[in-house]
Amino acid sequence: MSSKKSITDLSTADLKGKKVLVRCDLNVPLDGKTITDDTRIRSSISTIEYLTKAGAIVTVCSHLGRPKDGPEDKYSLGPCATRLGELLGQEVKLASDCIGDEVAKVVEEAKEGEVIMLENTRFYKEETKNEPGFVEKFAKPFDMYVNDAFGSAHRAHASTEGVTKFLKPSVSGFLLDKELKYLAGAIDHGERPMAAIVGGSKVSSKITVLNALLDKCDKIIIGGGMVFTFLKAKGLSVGTSLVEDDFVETAKEVMAKADSLGKQILLPSDIVVADKFDAEANTQIVAADSIPDGWMGLDNGPESTAEQKAFLSDCKTIIMNGPLGVFEFKGKSNRFFHVSLASFCLATFFSPAFEKGTMGIIDILADLTASGSITIIGGGDSVAACEKSGRAQEMSHISTGGGASLELMEGKILPGVAALDDK
Repeated sequence: MSSKKSITDLSTADLKGKKVLVRCDLNVPLDGKTITDDTRIRSSISTIEYLTKAGAIVTVCSHLGRPKDGPEDKYSLGPCATRLGELLGQEVKLASDCIGDEVAKVVEEAKEGEVIMLENTRFYKEETKNEPGFVEKFAKPFDMYVNDAFGSAHRAHASTEGVTKFLKPSVSGFLLDKELKYLAGAIDHGERPMAAIVGGSKVSSKITVLNALLDKCDKIIIGGGMVFTFLKAKGLSVGTSLVEDDFVETAKEVMAKADSLGKQILLPSDIVVADKFDAEANTQIVAADSIPDGWMGLDNGPESTAEQKAFLSDCKTIIMNGPLGVFEFKGKSNRFFHVSLASFCLATFFSPAFEKGTMGIIDILADLTASGSITIIGGGDSVAACEKSGRAQEMSHISTGGGASLELMEGKILPGVAALDDK
């Protein structure tokens, strides 16, 4: 991916008095009108403040949720405008729309250093369709464009890709620039030895990124539910553990590819097994080649964690994507609720019985960061695991993008990035 211009490539003279459209990711979790996690709003503060201090007139846009057919009050960006104003220490005026005369009037009347927020871009279906007529109306009040929404950069929408055809310059904000520096930079130019930790439930959902990382990295740790498809591919009994039978041959191909490339793949040597998929199931630790009939694997064992520590000890760049065990259970009542084994995912309640593998690898990564290694947490469930561990701040970089992080690691072109001006 070619190097892209960022706001630091623009001088104060380039920005002063200019009407700047800034695409942020304000898709925050809400409980009614109350924001329960403002991380995404905080993530773009540095970009917005940089622009306002340079004398730009800043207009923030974003989507929130998935409105089905036009405006819905529960998806209004009102709470986001209020919170952004609190964080900036100044009023952020919410426009009642994202296109039209009212928006143009609000932007035209704004003074240098002021901040406006447009209403939810997805109140129009044309946003996700990147419809040219809508894009032109959307871009009309502005002089230039800044994309700081990495989490939406894998979508070719009007507010992420279409507007760049009408607004020049089109550059990245600090957050997007940092994501590209760490994720794309590490994958393409990371210091070696380089390792990847690929966890999660299914080989089918991670096979593309697994193959891509196998091409780039020297070592791969495989964890989570996909382990058992690999163990079955090695001819081992896996009890009632999650297995994708249609991908057993694929797992064999991955291991054969690693051998042909001289790359190392580490699978768990011991497994925490349970007699049922339940947070309070009976458990035992067994060797990976001795999983009993009627028992299912739900986490790494302690020997595996010790081996992972030794395996990664000489690595200078490590990328993690996906947890290594079922450390949360999801549900609706009492203490824990049932979820399908196939989900093997993060949700609401933590399960200490099956979190030690994931917490163990996070401790290893935090310690390696302190020793000078670059550690990158590649979005999604891995981020939730780091936050839960209390060691998130000790990592080199935690990505804000789930799907975008995965697609970047897979080597795919992100439309929202490709559309920005080249350096």
